[in-house]
Amino acid sequence: MKVSLSFEVHQPFRINRNYRAEYSKGRKNLFDIYFSNSWNKEVFKKVAEKCYFPATQIIIDRIDELREFKVSYSFSGVLIEQCQIWGPDLLELFKELASKKNVELLCQTYYHSLAGLFRKKDEFIEQINMHRNLMKDISKKNPSVFENTEFLYNNSIAKVAEDLEFKAIFTEGAEKILGWRSPNFVYKAIYSDIKVLLRNYRLSDDIAFRFSNRDWNEYPLTADKFATWLAYTPGDCINLFMDYETFGEHHWKETGILEFLKWLPGEILERNIEFALPSELAEKEAVGEIDVNDFETLSWADAERDTGAWLGNDMQRTCFRGLEKLENIVKKTEEQYLKLWRYLQVSD
Repeated sequence: MKVSLSFEVHQPFRINRNYRAEYSKGRKNLFDIYFSNSWNKEVFKKVAEKCYFPATQIIIDRIDELREFKVSYSFSGVLIEQCQIWGPDLLELFKELASKKNVELLCQTYYHSLAGLFRKKDEFIEQINMHRNLMKDISKKNPSVFENTEFLYNNSIAKVAEDLEFKAIFTEGAEKILGWRSPNFVYKAIYSDIKVLLRNYRLSDDIAFRFSNRDWNEYPLTADKFATWLAYTPGDCINLFMDYETFGEHHWKETGILEFLKWLPGEILERNIEFALPSELAEKEAVGEIDVNDFETLSWADAERDTGAWLGNDMQRTCFRGLEKLENIVKKTEEQYLKLWRYLQVSD
């Protein structure tokens, strides 16, 4: 059994709730008009203190102490921009992390956007390439595994990822695409050869959502208990994937979550379970195919695991189509308008 441990690291630029169209008249820099950047800075600083600094230091220490421990990260370009503006010391810590041999950076859309749902895929491809170049700058390594925003996945998205020469793509190990099959194996996308790595959402969510729930029948969750669950889970590989903010922000330090993170790698290794990077799992032979047509797009959001979180009502769909139609217009204008349009694609 191999375990892949991956973290999503992302913060959006939150929209200015007091925006009025007249505020932008005659203004050259619209970034501070569209977005509430005092609020964005406040949230970034809080999450950095509670999660990013302590959790990253724990992972670096564990990587240095345990030669067999491996972990992967998916940083959004928007998060890296916030580090550049408000947290250059945090960015240096992330670069130190990325330099480690057993750390892999995944590729996603630079803007953590919904561009993969556009009918034309040009913008989607541009953002993937932007992100890939950013990760190469940070780690000096070329990402070979793709994780689309919010795990949004269908056959067309998989084909784009294959055409961009990724070895594998992540998505949700949901029953509606698996049926009787287990998420704990490597699959391939139908109509292409790219490998599909499926998140074990039950085990991932035991940490991400249930860790501090005192009404949960498994509370408290300890590192040795969770490692024992992994040891008794059948299959070839278990993909654990969760928001990095789980550690210190979604569950505060006082819940014991950071101690859990500290001791988990050792407990897993003690049970003769191997850690694997996603690119290593991509070398495994596929046991079957994953088929998700474009009208049944999968995600890791909500119980439905679909696009309903973003396209679930008429107002959302109207906004999305309006945003999509702006592409040709915006790409003929100034760089700042292109960036604003892209910030407005962020899934949040």
